[in-house]
Amino acid sequence: MFEDPSSDLPFSKALKSPISLSLKSTFVSVSLSLAVSALVVAAWGVGVLASPAALFKFDDGATPSVPPQVWVVLLLVAAAGVGSGFALERLGARRALVVVAGALVLLCAASLVASRFLHLDIVFAPMMFAAAGALALAEARRLWTIDALLTENVERVAVQPSALEGRGAGARLMSGLKLLDTVLPLDEAVIFRLDESGAVAQAARLRASSQVPAAFVEGDRNSAWREGVAMCERAVASGKTVVRTNDAGAIHKTSDATGERPTVAVPLRHDGQTVGALLLRLREPFDESDGPLLTTVSAQFARNLQRDDARALEVPKARETFFSSRAARQRLEAFGVVSGLLTEQGFAGLVLSEGSDAHAVAYLDGTLAFVNRRMREAARVDARECRALDLFGLLERFRTGVFDEPQIAVRRVLQTGQAYERELTFIDRSQTLALRIALVTDVAAGDESHAGRNGGAPLPLCLAVTARDVTRMKELDKLKSDMLSLMSHELRTPITSINGFAELLMADENVPADAREFLSIINTESQRVARMLSTFLSVAKLEQKDRQEVLMSPLMLDDVVREAVGNFQQAARRKRIRLVERDGQKLPPVAADRSLITQAVANLVDNAIKYSPERTSVTLSTALESDAVRLTVEDRGYGIPPEDQERVWEK
Repeated sequence: MFEDPSSDLPFSKALKSPISLSLKSTFVSVSLSLAVSALVVAAWGVGVLASPAALFKFDDGATPSVPPQVWVVLLLVAAAGVGSGFALERLGARRALVVVAGALVLLCAASLVASRFLHLDIVFAPMMFAAAGALALAEARRLWTIDALLTENVERVAVQPSALEGRGAGARLMSGLKLLDTVLPLDEAVIFRLDESGAVAQAARLRASSQVPAAFVEGDRNSAWREGVAMCERAVASGKTVVRTNDAGAIHKTSDATGERPTVAVPLRHDGQTVGALLLRLREPFDESDGPLLTTVSAQFARNLQRDDARALEVPKARETFFSSRAARQRLEAFGVVSGLLTEQGFAGLVLSEGSDAHAVAYLDGTLAFVNRRMREAARVDARECRALDLFGLLERFRTGVFDEPQIAVRRVLQTGQAYERELTFIDRSQTLALRIALVTDVAAGDESHAGRNGGAPLPLCLAVTARDVTRMKELDKLKSDMLSLMSHELRTPITSINGFAELLMADENVPADAREFLSIINTESQRVARMLSTFLSVAKLEQKDRQEVLMSPLMLDDVVREAVGNFQQAARRKRIRLVERDGQKLPPVAADRSLITQAVANLVDNAIKYSPERTSVTLSTALESDAVRLTVEDRGYGIPPEDQERVWEK
């Protein structure tokens, strides 16, 4: 997000305001048109426009055309100027130019006719100059206003810290040089930047060791430094990498394999702008296969320098942005920063494309902004088909029994801000996917300083859809559960034998007392192991129920509630508990597994009756919510302790 928290006007609206029809803008245009008209009338009054005016009249020496009175001239010229300025403000430059040109053609014809037959001068030339001047001045004001706003917003975006930016420019330059040192056999690496005069100046420097590089030992250090600077200047001027070997003494496009230590100068360029050069002194011959890496790293260095330079400049005043070359240069540098930020933020999409999970990003209008290869594979669409999909079209590809209404899932995410998570089982392809739909806001992870602008609430940005293949994990869980079940069954037989023989020996009167005590310990411990095995079996059965296939079918929840009330009436009467169903609104059918829902309702009612005091009531009620149907079971029991409520859904 590049929104300025101090600005109350969004960028898109602010950009439109200078060219919209508003009272202030119209007043300024009319005022400028009147000023132009006044200057034209003054020029006409002193005779400056006499020659142009003669071109639009048919005069003869005997009866020359007579101009109107001065106040009429003022009205005509002012009407022409104000009309042109208002037309520009109302219609825009292109349409206003057509309208004004047509009006001037008609006035020109009227001037010729009036001068020829009526011997009357309608002062067409002043009106023409007033109309043209008003058009030019009003359009210049519009361009000036838009240019000032553009400069302000570009500068504001350029100085806004990016979420991917991290440290300052100096630290990032040194970090980049250290990265190159891990790849290339460096003796020395120097980054030069261009100052205001266009000369190169050192910005960062890294030496591979504390020893003086060989290039400086073999010759004069200052001479070697000047040669490196000259190479950087040539690289900046040509926009190409320059390589020099020590023995040749000349500059070549590539280095030969002589074993000499070359020097490489790479221009720092981004988006067509050169901002400096990178000088490398190598211990080994330069390998052309390292060229793409140098180009990419140099472009990153260029973006760092552009960002640093733009933020060091003062934001120009609005009146300086249209006619100032300095302001234009600042705007160009700020645009380079914005371009660099867009390039760097595009890395996030490339990172997601390399992820092992399926990812998709959708704008809040449902348009898919990004879909990686894994998501296309999970949705079983190719790149061409994916371009024709929107968010709901993509989610339709994941429709299953437990995910049959993608619209409801998206609506729940947008309304609550909570992520929607479901495990989807596709029997036809023997695959299980963990689907997650989340709302992305402007609150960065772990950084609350970027909270939303709307009263401190997070500002929604887009929707993120993630699908993870958990088929293998489910298979491993099943294997673990089956192994526990098998071990429990296999161990139960010998444990039962140990327990039984221990009881038989304890029943023998001939067994000594001390041996009987040992047998009692064996019997007790064998029973404890048997109970542990029973627990293991119970856990395994619970996990198998979790993996039970859900058979979705239309279900009336009211019927399930009515059936549960009838089944538990006798148990409630025995405990003197009144079991009632509260009448509510008519519910629509829901997609659910009837047996599982019936079991869940029965468990709730059974617990309510079991833990409620006598002479109390247990009430069942249903309600229709925005995207769900709610069942409530109320009782007068002591409830679940607060410290255990979070563990209710644990096994």
